[in-house]
Amino acid sequence: MAVSDYQLIEAWQEVLRLSKLQAGQTVTLLTSSTTHPQTMQCAQIAAQSMGAIVNRLDLLPVNAEKALSRDSLAYLGTTPLTGNEAAIAALKASDLVLDLMTLLFSPEQIDILKSGTKILLAVEPPEILVRTVPTEADRARVTAAAALIKAAKEMSITSAAGTDLRCPLGEFPAIREYGFVDEPGRWDHWPSGFVLTWPNELGTNGTIVIDKGDILLPQKKYSTEQIILTVENGYATKIEGGIEAELLDEYMKTFNDPEGYAISHIGWGLQPRAHWSTLGLYSRENTIGMDARAFEGNFLFSLGPNNEAGGKRTTACHIDIPLRHCTVSLDGRAVVRDGKVLDGGVGEYE
Repeated sequence: MAVSDYQLIEAWQEVLRLSKLQAGQTVTLLTSSTTHPQTMQCAQIAAQSMGAIVNRLDLLPVNAEKALSRDSLAYLGTTPLTGNEAAIAALKASDLVLDLMTLLFSPEQIDILKSGTKILLAVEPPEILVRTVPTEADRARVTAAAALIKAAKEMSITSAAGTDLRCPLGEFPAIREYGFVDEPGRWDHWPSGFVLTWPNELGTNGTIVIDKGDILLPQKKYSTEQIILTVENGYATKIEGGIEAELLDEYMKTFNDPEGYAISHIGWGLQPRAHWSTLGLYSRENTIGMDARAFEGNFLFSLGPNNEAGGKRTTACHIDIPLRHCTVSLDGRAVVRDGKVLDGGVGEYE
């Protein structure tokens, strides 16, 4: 359903209010050829209406000759900011960057954040943005979950389909994604609403079963058969199953990088306004699949980089896979049971 400019401007104003935008601050819209025009125009109007100084920095796309997909998360190599000192300087001089093109998992983004600039990514279609406007309650719930991860030494994941994974914790921080940027140097993504961390290097072992109905990203498809990953010492060493396992393995081999098989971030979805079923209602060109990443009760795991959390792995291969019907436990204490979050919606877990 189409969104009126008025409704999208109101949504942007609320997100900017939550992000503590003040009159006189500088907001830079980071755009490219793939930026949604209504999102850009309404973001600009909303920021101006709140008294901000608004700039737009439009950058040319890169990596077309390397990526096999048009999805902005399908290839995380160089970015339009790589070697672009003038653009980096402009973003560092901004109080808030609205990333409408997807600058993610890059050294340039990390460098900009260290300067104190806040970055908010927003690239989903306008109707998804309006449906998933973040709230203070989202922040409280995600923060409570992050505190549990911070205190834990192990995350374990099981499912009736056969997943049985053990992930030691402690080397990397717990990351909160709740949809707005209310602290200097903070990055977030609208829409979101989930918590994640990275397991200790070389420590994850077990089996992951991607069951029918689970989602592969950036392929942006529901699995129609089981795919079984054997995980040894932090890496997926086998990918077994039928044709879908072959397709996943072949895609990952195109990166020619063994680090792409490393277990990356792990966590669970906490956003009740995101839905597992939404991906089936959009063409692959129109969404990056944030509903799939954030829907309440999923277990979201990733293969690939960990530099976002301070690690050294910067592989261009990044696979996100949300699983349904899993039980996620921290030090033996369930926080998600069979795909249901055990907090009563208020942040107090069993």
